Order: sequence, then structure tokens, then C-alpha cells
Amino acid sequence: MTLAFTNRPRSTAVAQPPLRPPTMADVARLAGVSHQTVSRVMGDHPNVRDGTRTKVLRAIEELGYRRNSSARALATRRTRTLGVVASNTTLYGPASTLFGLEEAARAEGYLVSTVSLRRLTVGKLSEALDHLSEGGVEGVVAIAPHRSAVAALAELRHPFPVVIVGSGHAMGIPSISVDQNLGAQLATGHLLEVGHRKVWHVAGPEDWLEAEDRAAGWRAALGAAGIEPPPLLRGDWSPLSGYQAGRELLGWAGRGLTAVFVANDQMALGLLRALREAGVGTPDDVAVVGFDDIPESEFFAPPLTTVRQDFSAVGERSIRLLLDRIEGHAPAGTPRTVIEPRLVVRASTSGHPP
Repeated sequence: MTLAFTNRPRSTAVAQPPLRPPTMADVARLAGVSHQTVSRVMGDHPNVRDGTRTKVLRAIEELGYRRNSSARALATRRTRTLGVVASNTTLYGPASTLFGLEEAARAEGYLVSTVSLRRLTVGKLSEALDHLSEGGVEGVVAIAPHRSAVAALAELRHPFPVVIVGSGHAMGIPSISVDQNLGAQLATGHLLEVGHRKVWHVAGPEDWLEAEDRAAGWRAALGAAGIEPPPLLRGDWSPLSGYQAGRELLGWAGRGLTAVFVANDQMALGLLRALREAGVGTPDDVAVVGFDDIPESEFFAPPLTTVRQDFSAVGERSIRLLLDRIEGHAPAGTPRTVIEPRLVVRASTSGHPP
């Protein structure tokens, strides 16, 4: 029997250890300092010499070290993560509020975990809060535009502070909101000031607190001027519903239709089209005011007079109120912050009222 041997070149490659992210110990070794010194530098402790701090920061940059957030949470019992529960985030108001919250949280050094729901029912809210609790959030901001959503939140127990963007104050929940009633009074009052004797209103959908507050402000402004409110029309915030409301309003042209306050800019866009198709000029025949001041409003035909909401301020104050509650600095009772809106006058109301 013959044995055959095959001469194969022996591999000279040396097995490399698996790559791993650098640790604080690696930083300490490279900088020539203790683990505790690196920790002090990371925590911006004042009792560290400038030269030592420079060496540590140089080592951090060279290694590309990033602090382990899980380890930090275990050590400090703080995750520096906030939760947000929101619905209807395809609409301009809720979407802008969410963006403002995320920006404000980042500015304070916090991450944001968001749960978006189609509808804020008790069951869905309970699931969302459980999910955020399991994720270790320190507190939650709820964007709750519906009366039923605020009522649902008031029913639930939660293991962390909760702040509502909207009208939660009446149900015992700290809240931040834009003064929708005042905004509607500014819009309606402006139309009255330029000479219109009656102002019609296309409201948002029922159960929306903002829609209710804007309709109440419209009625209050007319009542202060001794004017009986005309019939109210409703839309669903969409341009299509504004268009349909505009077509309906044209049937009231013989009853003093010269001015319309629309509860948001998207519905105002649809209403402007309905008027234009009917040969009704804006503002010479019918003046129009919207609400929100979406980025496109100044490019409508004509540019839209509207009410601007400061969503950045809403985000900043909501996060600040939540952090105060987390840190135990919140005032006693149920704090409520109301932010004033601003009327932006453009060409849709600048004509001479008939």
C-alpha cells in the first residue's frame, strides 16, 4: 500500500481577536491615568487638571470611545430618555409639535422614544405607556388633541411624570398649550376691524379640543361686537373638506357672505379654490383667515392671513415642565402654561370689504 502525501503551504496568518468597541479602561490605559480619572473627565468634574483632561480627551478622540448608555443608566439610575405619545402626526400641528419636542429634548441632552397611535384610547394609551416604561423613560409628554384622549390619560396610573400638550389642566394633568381661543378672537376681530359685519366659520372636527376652543373664540369675538354668529360649518382639517365647506358657503352668498375664518390653513386652501372656481374674488368679494401659518400659507393665491403658533416654544416649555417634575422642582398643584399666538396679516384680507 502506498501512502501519498500532499505538500500544502502552511498558513502564516495569525488569528485576529474579534473587534470590540473601546472601553473606558482602554482610554485610561492610553492616557496613562486611572479609570476614575476618565470617569471624572466624562462627567466634567472640576477637580481634574487641565493637562490630564487634555490627555484623556485626546485618547477618547483617538480611540473613538463612546460612553455606554446602559452602563451609565445602571450607575446613575438615569436613562436620559423621555417618551412621547402622539396621534395624527400626519397633520401639521401634531407633526410640528413632535418636532419641537424632539429638538428641545436634544438640547437638554435627552433622547426621545416616540409611540404614534391612530387613536389615543384607554387601551392603546395603556399599552404605549407600558412600552415606554419597559424602555426606561423618565417621563412622558402626550400630544393629546382630543377630549377623549385627555380623559383616557386622566384615568390611567403611570410610574413616571406625564405632561400634556393640549388642554389637560382641567383634568388634573400638567399642560402646555397655545391659546387657541385667543387666536380665534384675533382672526375674527381682524375681519371685523377691516369692516366686515359678519364672519362665518369653518370649524375642525368634533372632539378636537383645538377645534372647540377656536369655535369658542370666534363666537366670543362676534358676541363682543354684538353680532349673532351665523351657522357653523365643520371640516376634518383636510383641503377637501375646506373645498366642500366653500361650496356650501356659496349657497349663503345672499346672507352677507363677505368673510370666513377657517380653523386651519389646509381647509382654507380648499375653500379658496371653491371661491375661485365660482368666480368669487379674495379678498375683494370674500376675505379669508386661516390658522397655523403652515410654510405654504404665504404662497397661497392670494397669500393667506393666518394665526401663527410657536411650536418651538411649545416643545421647549413642555420638556422643561417635564424635567422639573422629574427632578422634583415642579410647583405644587397642576401647572398650566399658555403660549400666545400671533396674527400674520397677508393679502387674503387686505381688500376693501363689500
